[in-house]
Amino acid sequence: MSDPTRPAGPKIIAIANQKGGVGKTTTTINLGAALSEMGFKILVVDLDPQGNASTGLGIEVEDRENTTYELLLEEIELDEVVLPTSTNGLHLVPATVDLSSADIELLSNEKRSFLLHDALRQKAIDLYGFDFVLIDCPPSLNLLTVNAMVAAHSVLVPLQSEFFALEGLSQLMMTIREVRQTANPDLRIEGIVLTMYDARNNLSQQVEDDARSNLGELVFSTVIPRNVRVSEAPSYAVPVLSYDTNSKGAAAYRALAAELIRKNDKLAA
Repeated sequence: MSDPTRPAGPKIIAIANQKGGVGKTTTTINLGAALSEMGFKILVVDLDPQGNASTGLGIEVEDRENTTYELLLEEIELDEVVLPTSTNGLHLVPATVDLSSADIELLSNEKRSFLLHDALRQKAIDLYGFDFVLIDCPPSLNLLTVNAMVAAHSVLVPLQSEFFALEGLSQLMMTIREVRQTANPDLRIEGIVLTMYDARNNLSQQVEDDARSNLGELVFSTVIPRNVRVSEAPSYAVPVLSYDTNSKGAAAYRALAAELIRKNDKLAA
């Protein structure tokens, strides 16, 4: 039973696509940075065993003493695992390769699909005053991704502007539908964002036309361009907004953050 005296808590968004290399981690990092730049307090939860979101936000492996593995499997307190980043207002729950065995270990746990849900609703989260939690999911529809969807209010899907991009989407939508039916009836699709978009390329335009004609308003107006600055930023362990604040990539993620806020304001109205 929910406690009426507790604050409402943050909006939790799972950033998911079972295909790798679609800009999922890049979107998590840079959307988080853009929202924090707007004055919101953000928590990024790295749920990918590759730990790329953790690296991209400047947290070295040796500094990841407690991670999402301990949060899920050892049920430690949230304040033992949340780390500040160099981006003001942006915090992180890091991941390491340890998380790769979590899928197998979760199978024997009765609450296996609800562990992240419960972890992100500990009273400790109230102290941080987060506005949004962004979960960077692994590139597969495994138990970790299901945990993210059960924990989340919505799913944001980065879609690479390439051939066959829409084909994999049906499987993801089916998983979202199953989670709605079995564990999280309020889960909705936050939206689909086209990534690595090249306006000079007929294929990018064709993918955009197909996406908008099939999915309508679910597709964000903002598209994320293919931009060298976005690709370079992770090697400097900072979001593109810090690496090159005037780049097209930084502008696109600021626009995406603003559109996300407008969407949520409209829903709250």
